[in-house]
Amino acid sequence: MDLHFPIAEPDAAALEKGRLLFAGETDFLKGVVAMDGMPPDDRLEVCFAGRSNVGKSSLINALTGRKALARASNTPGRTQEINFFTCADSHYLVDLPGYGFAKAPVKTVEKWQRLLKAYLSGRATLRRAFVLIDSRHGVKEVDEEIMTLLDRSAVPFQTVLTKADKVKEAERQKVIEQVRGAVSKHPAAYPELIVTSSEKGWGVDVLRAVIATLI
Repeated sequence: MDLHFPIAEPDAAALEKGRLLFAGETDFLKGVVAMDGMPPDDRLEVCFAGRSNVGKSSLINALTGRKALARASNTPGRTQEINFFTCADSHYLVDLPGYGFAKAPVKTVEKWQRLLKAYLSGRATLRRAFVLIDSRHGVKEVDEEIMTLLDRSAVPFQTVLTKADKVKEAERQKVIEQVRGAVSKHPAAYPELIVTSSEKGWGVDVLRAVIATLI
């Protein structure tokens, strides 16, 4: 397998499949704080993970064309929940809380980590995790921790660079190379990157296509 991690370039058929999937209804379903609260695993699901302030909510909103959809995961009391969104009648989009726990109580962190591990190892319909990396900063230690957890949980993950419009082309290429080097060490990493900007719309159609073709 070629592991140089090129930028994903779906073909026209995949792009159209992605457009059609996200042209349907996407709605907030529920926030979950324990495994017994999970919705039925009766459809394909993908999850989004990223450290705080990586732009996860903005990307989910851009992906679904709903400006305030992911706001639910940012309201007080939901910061440590796993949030499920229905996408058409075929997919769940799953928003994992932002990681980076410097200001969170130790017991809160431990509870969240247990729930995250249980979720990643216990959802048979979870097809792929998307690990979001800020284009201004590249892969940090906390990102390595979540990637290692995904390796151990045998959950394939694909790296998505966010906020690509916030850095100049030369600097962005340096960050992409740093990301390639970091993720190539992880056996669960899918060998393609996605580069996005929620503000400019870059790469959103690519991410839609990738999700739509995960059958």
